[in-house]
Amino acid sequence: MTNPDSTRRAAGLAMMLLVSSMPGRMIAQQVTLAGPPIHQEADFAVAPAKVYQALVNQAQFRAFSGMAATLSAAVGGSFTIFGGHIVGRQLELVPGKRVVQAWRTVDWPVGIWSVVRFELEARGTGTHLVFDQTGFPEGERASLSAGWESHYWSLLKTYLH
Repeated sequence: MTNPDSTRRAAGLAMMLLVSSMPGRMIAQQVTLAGPPIHQEADFAVAPAKVYQALVNQAQFRAFSGMAATLSAAVGGSFTIFGGHIVGRQLELVPGKRVVQAWRTVDWPVGIWSVVRFELEARGTGTHLVFDQTGFPEGERASLSAGWESHYWSLLKTYLH
């Protein structure tokens, strides 16, 4: 389901899109890989279109997360989620099928960006989600892995029941 070439292209696009993180000031971008990607899978009792909308629709994201969020649902659009703690850009959006984002926490060193990929597959009347995250600072793996479960999958399951 995950296409490594597409992930590499998305990572390259993330670096091109994020070369200028401050108006008028160029900052060299770099991704520090911390071993293999984070890989997780989750199942939801609703159709892929509903999971997709919860991930990219500002009102739905706010509703499931319970936190402030500003999301663009357009490729190249920016987002700020979880009360401003996470920022990024939408790299690839395929309604009901895929969301790829350049993503970072605001407390990571300047220039460090991650690529997150949500693949959605219909399974009966539900959705099987395959998630991968690449390019995050050394030492962040455990926190990020736990965060996806507690701040995304469990909250989405409750919201989308």
